[in-house]
Amino acid sequence: MPEEIIPFTDLATADLILDRVYQGGTLGSMGDDAIAKLLPVGNQGGFRFSGSVAKRTVRLVVLYTSGTEVDWPDHIEPTTGDFTYYGDNRKPGKDLHDTPRGGNRLLRDIFAASRAEAADRGRVPPLFLFERVSGRDVRFRGLLAPGPPRLTSDEELVAVWRTTQNLRFQNYRSHFTVLQTSRVSRNWITEILAGKTMGPACPPEWRAWVHARIYRALEAPRNVTIRSKAEQLPKPEDMWMAVKVHQHFAADPVQFETFAAEMWVQSDPHVASIEVTRPSRDGGRDAIGEYRLGPVEDPVRLEFALEAKCFDPNGGGVGVRMVSRLISRIKHRQFGVFVTTAFVASQAYREVREDQHPVVFMTGQDIVRILKRMGLATEQSLHEYLALKFPVDQDQRARVDITEMDAMTVAVDIPMQDHCTHTRRVGTAGAAPL
Repeated sequence: MPEEIIPFTDLATADLILDRVYQGGTLGSMGDDAIAKLLPVGNQGGFRFSGSVAKRTVRLVVLYTSGTEVDWPDHIEPTTGDFTYYGDNRKPGKDLHDTPRGGNRLLRDIFAASRAEAADRGRVPPLFLFERVSGRDVRFRGLLAPGPPRLTSDEELVAVWRTTQNLRFQNYRSHFTVLQTSRVSRNWITEILAGKTMGPACPPEWRAWVHARIYRALEAPRNVTIRSKAEQLPKPEDMWMAVKVHQHFAADPVQFETFAAEMWVQSDPHVASIEVTRPSRDGGRDAIGEYRLGPVEDPVRLEFALEAKCFDPNGGGVGVRMVSRLISRIKHRQFGVFVTTAFVASQAYREVREDQHPVVFMTGQDIVRILKRMGLATEQSLHEYLALKFPVDQDQRARVDITEMDAMTVAVDIPMQDHCTHTRRVGTAGAAPL
């Protein structure tokens, strides 16, 4: 069934409907921009707004994401309603807040007001999220409230460092919540522009956030828990990253186990510790560790076993036998983590889910997403990261001296609030298939 598209001629009076497409013009000029026709916010940039940032008179904000910025991967997580958005200081040579459009100053002010009193939140301009479809067509992705309920104030808006051509600079990474508002009426837009944000047409979800900072998030649990091959592999434009990782570890698959452990740590702040096992005594598990649940002062710790397979993402997938090997080694009250640069074959994936085995699959797409979030989205940055942190012996072609490796023990405890380092015992577990 084809989706409904609102024609360009009707945009000026159209309501904003969640996930609906709004058609751009066809004259081949800047006047074709659909967002500018919908709302008086201009026709360029990721930050668009009505009012002045300097004078603090912004009444309405549009965040526009094209999905093509590999260095700044804006991302919606539909299961939780969390939206990650990067600021507008994207080139070296400028201060964090010294941007032409003032987008980062706007982010700073919005998030400061978000954590203040209700009166301050009442001055936060409503934020509307649009994403590019094709040409000048855009899709409305929802009404945003600053910050998600799951993060602290220190995590909602973070200044992150990036390097371009050996020049360092900072930009904001911000988190918003997509609210349950399915329709933004034209009446409310009119009220907002008139300075009456809390008028009669104000959606109840926005009103609840302003009054009590209650997030009525648009959460959409996945109906299908068996990801297809296409859903497990990176997008075509990102496939080179998975290929690069595979090629790097092809000469030393044992080192891939340490990389897989690092990716698991980076994927979830609740990974409390992890240890890459020795090859001669690994019990069929490439790594073991603990996963922390509950309050920091009194957590519950679950043990997990990790299996890592360095497969060519353009080749075959992980089959039933390999997954069964991990399942057979999961002890009582443990869960398993299977990490691969490729994908898990449909039969293996289905059997695990239908039999309700406690196994987490981290595939090529997941690894690429983590690397991009770490700021490793260019060939140079990824190459330097792999070469410096996970050096491999090209000459020996994965022949590792177990005695020598057994002496290489690096133990670093993971702080409760810092999961960037982890306990690691470097060892071997046999060559992974390529």
